[in-house]
Amino acid sequence: MLKNYFKIAFRNLLKNKVYSLINIFGLGLGITCCFLIFNFVQKQLSYDTYHTNYDRIYRVIHGSTEGGEDVSGQSYADYWVWGNAPIGPVMQNDFPEIEKVVRFSGRADILFTIGEVPFQETGVLFMDSTAFDVFSWDLIYGDPKTALDAPYKVVLTESTAIKYFGETDVVGKTLDGSASPGRSEAGLYTISGVMKDVPENSHFDFNLLLSFETFATNRPFILEAWGYVDTYTYLLMDKNTDFDAFRAKIPAFADRVEALSDDLKNYEPTVEKMEDFYLRSEAQRQPGETGSLPNIYIFSIIGIFILVIAIINFMNLSTARSLERAKEVGIRKSIGADRSSLIYQFLGESVIVVTLAGFVALMLVALALPLMQDLTGKTFYFNEMVNLQSIPIFVVGLLLVGLLAGSYPALVLSSFRPVSILKGFSRTDAKGVALRKGLVVFQFGLSIALIVGTLVVFNQMTHLLDRDMGFTSEQMLLIEYNYDFEVNQKMEPLRDRLEAVSGVKNVAFSRSVPGSYFPNAGTGIVDAEGEFVYKGQAIFQVGMDFIEQYDLEIVAGRAYSRDILSDTTQAIVVNEALARQYGYSNPADMVGKRFEQWGKEGEVIGIVKDFNFVSLHTEIEPLSLPYEPFASRYVSIKVDTENLQQTLGEVEDIWAEMAPHRPFLYSFLDEDFNNQYESDFRFRKIFTSFSVLAILIACLGLLGLATYTAEQRTKEIGIRKVLGASVPTIVGLLSRDFVKLVLIALVFAVPISWYAMNQWLQTFAYSIDIEWWIFLLAGVIALVVALFTISFQSIRAALMNPVKSLKSE
Repeated sequence: MLKNYFKIAFRNLLKNKVYSLINIFGLGLGITCCFLIFNFVQKQLSYDTYHTNYDRIYRVIHGSTEGGEDVSGQSYADYWVWGNAPIGPVMQNDFPEIEKVVRFSGRADILFTIGEVPFQETGVLFMDSTAFDVFSWDLIYGDPKTALDAPYKVVLTESTAIKYFGETDVVGKTLDGSASPGRSEAGLYTISGVMKDVPENSHFDFNLLLSFETFATNRPFILEAWGYVDTYTYLLMDKNTDFDAFRAKIPAFADRVEALSDDLKNYEPTVEKMEDFYLRSEAQRQPGETGSLPNIYIFSIIGIFILVIAIINFMNLSTARSLERAKEVGIRKSIGADRSSLIYQFLGESVIVVTLAGFVALMLVALALPLMQDLTGKTFYFNEMVNLQSIPIFVVGLLLVGLLAGSYPALVLSSFRPVSILKGFSRTDAKGVALRKGLVVFQFGLSIALIVGTLVVFNQMTHLLDRDMGFTSEQMLLIEYNYDFEVNQKMEPLRDRLEAVSGVKNVAFSRSVPGSYFPNAGTGIVDAEGEFVYKGQAIFQVGMDFIEQYDLEIVAGRAYSRDILSDTTQAIVVNEALARQYGYSNPADMVGKRFEQWGKEGEVIGIVKDFNFVSLHTEIEPLSLPYEPFASRYVSIKVDTENLQQTLGEVEDIWAEMAPHRPFLYSFLDEDFNNQYESDFRFRKIFTSFSVLAILIACLGLLGLATYTAEQRTKEIGIRKVLGASVPTIVGLLSRDFVKLVLIALVFAVPISWYAMNQWLQTFAYSIDIEWWIFLLAGVIALVVALFTISFQSIRAALMNPVKSLKSE
């Protein structure tokens, strides 16, 4: 009997090749998309899980209770991961459940020289010697206990060792950091270890580790400075530690240590678990990459949508063609087959089709991996995705899909009454038609929702790129030289040489530029109530020409001037948000007020109009722009885009002459700034790609139904043509029902898609409004796609010779 079932199943597949192809390929494509999305989501959820102590690692995040407001237990959006250095050791002394503390600096860039070759190394962290006790990083060479236990020790990653030396067995060799005069990191570093590259699913991102002892040797004051922000602190907890209970003890700890420093008056630290670092942390100043939990939800929903659409296709085509097997059912029942055996047979056939679709899916997965890597920026390997752990899940998934997709067709087919069937009764079941229409409405509702989502995502990303940020970014060439003392000593002659180049308009120096790293400072200013108060804010240390260079608008007071000597030592320019921070509704009222910042005193001389110096995910923050040219890290060069290559060549020649010890590292500001949106652009690519695939799968099902409908109405079409019906009339007749279904789907899709995309837009501080025309355009696109899909079959049926369609009568 089983052999007979298999034989009948394959005969039916071969008999109806078109429908079999649509079913198998459409379902296979749906399984492929769902499988790829599932693996992408799994990779996102697996961040940092490679650490053996994953569930025992916490980190300190730093907050403030200014005004006495307690914010613990609420959103961490106002907390920083970046904070002071003393808290780790003090907490370890106070809490016996803390086994180890790891501190590391904010990411640094250092110029190393190997032989005579300079390397501007990015992604350098100064890290405590306990790093390898807490984190599961594999040392290929070296002793993890001593690799970072003394000043001027360095651990390289494999790729960095190969880049520098062409090999990995380099323990004992040295790196010369002395090519950066004036920098505290200067010195001769000894390589004490080589580790495997940090796994891709890690919120850490570094190329080498320097010992924290080096940091402490050069900046010892930081170890005791509660108000100095330059350190990340991670904790390894005892196995029996309860997270909520431990966190509940921290406010009392903050009260106990308040007497240690004036900076602890409003200090409110807390902790978060490693499982929250990548996707759930809202704290600012993260040490590495972070993901988006809303995006994970959206991708998961898209994966489910696609699989549901593919299953609906299968069910629709199976139930639509059920009448063709009615006589088979009647004969089987008349010779004794009971309903349960028929259900098993048709469910078995469904599982066979789904299994074939599964094999198609595996082939498509293998072919799609390079595209998936390009879309996500993550590495996927077929043998990692299809392994002993995933195969059972895949097989069970196929079985469930087969049973789900085949359940309704099996129930419909097995319910036919043999007497009615064998008498020739073949009237279409109204319930079956209603179900098919309902499923078409559902799948096109999902498709329209995806179209709306795609349009919203595209418009939001266009908004990010086109919004007036309040500063000039185009034609701005940046040279990054990492605070080099020698370069800053030659600042004025270098500026004069560069401005003499015909393609250069003007030049400015600064520590930060929009979109780059910037520190924070505590600034004392006389507020609107006349009191001298300290508050914290972002700080751009700039040269004399920075404000003019970036076309920042002065709304009150003036910019720095070379004609006024006191501007270099006793003046500061701030933005409107900082004026509001100190209670000034009219920025002009702040001009002339006394300030103190980092040892400098003087008065506020100007207020610049707010500009977006960070991405549009966050609102414009208070910002001060003190004159500190010798803290500069960047040369900003406004260039003429004509003969750009010639200009670049001349600038590089000047750089090689005046800073021969430094590599010529240049970029363009607009590209650098937009790099902040890299994850958003990837989201757009992934969302759009899978939305298109979902619509394609829906169209495959629609094509199958349109083909079947045209076949069922062949004689009707022939009679209408004999009676004088035109081709457009017949095409309209065949298309009308499908158009109605798409319009009904639009009604259901609008509120769902509006809610979902409105929630996504909340992740941006500056977002578009979802306009009515987006839904109209989505409906039109869905309608056009549906009409295009069914038009070929409709026109083919309308053009058929009525003699052929009626000759059997």
